[in-house]
Amino acid sequence: NGETTAFINIRKDPYTELEEKYHFQYFSFRSTVGSVTEPKTVKYVLANAGEASYAHAWEDSTTFISTNPSDPLSWTRKLDTTYDSTSGELSWTHTHNQNEAVYFAYFPPYSHERHNNLIAKISAAAASPTPTTDISIESLGQTLDKREMECIKVGKGKSICWIIHRQHPGEPMAEFYAEGLLDRLLGLSTAGSVDGLVRRVTAEDMYTFYIVPCMCPDGAVRGHLRTNAGGQNLNREWAPTGDPSSPDYYDAPTLERSPEVYHILHKMDQTGCDVFLDIHGDEALPFNFLAGSEGCPNWSPRLQHLHGALLAAYSRDNTDMQIPISYEPEEVGEGRMNVCSNQIAVRYDCLAATLEMPFKDCLSNVDPVRGWNPARSMQLGASVLGALAYVQPYLRLEGEFWGGFRKEDEYVRPTENYKS
Repeated sequence: NGETTAFINIRKDPYTELEEKYHFQYFSFRSTVGSVTEPKTVKYVLANAGEASYAHAWEDSTTFISTNPSDPLSWTRKLDTTYDSTSGELSWTHTHNQNEAVYFAYFPPYSHERHNNLIAKISAAAASPTPTTDISIESLGQTLDKREMECIKVGKGKSICWIIHRQHPGEPMAEFYAEGLLDRLLGLSTAGSVDGLVRRVTAEDMYTFYIVPCMCPDGAVRGHLRTNAGGQNLNREWAPTGDPSSPDYYDAPTLERSPEVYHILHKMDQTGCDVFLDIHGDEALPFNFLAGSEGCPNWSPRLQHLHGALLAAYSRDNTDMQIPISYEPEEVGEGRMNVCSNQIAVRYDCLAATLEMPFKDCLSNVDPVRGWNPARSMQLGASVLGALAYVQPYLRLEGEFWGGFRKEDEYVRPTENYKS
């Protein structure tokens, strides 16, 4: 009888050499209450939440709950989730029935089993005698734990589009996004039948897609927030850091520390890149948004207008995407070149952006009971194709081509301040 309190500590990632810290924030666990004859209320307390990588982001967060964790549609939110910034504790309650197994998570997990099932479906589609679109699947190399780095090639178009997902393994919404995108492109849930837009964007005058559904499978299996098996934050491994003559010089990417990035970048150097998206989840901002390459030395009216047009078209096709809220842009020339989208923007002089989805409810379209969730992540992935089709004719045009864009396609300098 009465309420029982369970104290839990979130497990830390391995030490990150470059950032000199132990990241942690993601959690997922099962709880079962036995030896009771009537429903039992338990208060769950994440005791070290205040020490997490983004402790400020716990404000307004709600924990997910499910009794069937393999079903991404089964998860709902614990609306009594609260964060006490003084004690540094995140807590919620749940009333258990006897021997009932309940699962809690920061965001519903995308399991390695589900990843393997997705790859199996793609392989079957690629082996089809008459695939609707050109499909191939290739391992570009192996991770530190010897898992394959799968890359799916789709289409036969002249423009090269790379989309990578889940560099940070504790952001599972990114791989749900990949599943939604690949399902639409390949007709995985419709026996290979695809819509007219898919046929158009994969035709010879449009795109060849290179899609990496999971950049950090080792970290995903190990339950990490931001790092691979060796403790590297892959989104800081896209270029060396520091002066080569300095003892603080940090070489990246390397096969010894970050083979995931090394292999992908090697393949990208072979194919080139005309447009690039890096798919993530953000702990703090309750919106979907694009973070651009404003801090790169090659930021120009061309890239600015392409970014504005892509984002505007995306928000027209799916109102879960919005325009004014994003990270505060870096000043031109001050961008960190070891960050993926910045490196790609400069390396290939192309439109490149980081796409972030929320862990919290999405304030563009509020749904307190489910919040931002796997289904909406998949829908957002499926709906990116229209925006990519919209900007494709302009990706490599010279001159002031933006006269052909709509007024609402103009670039808007974003801000993180959504509460004012």
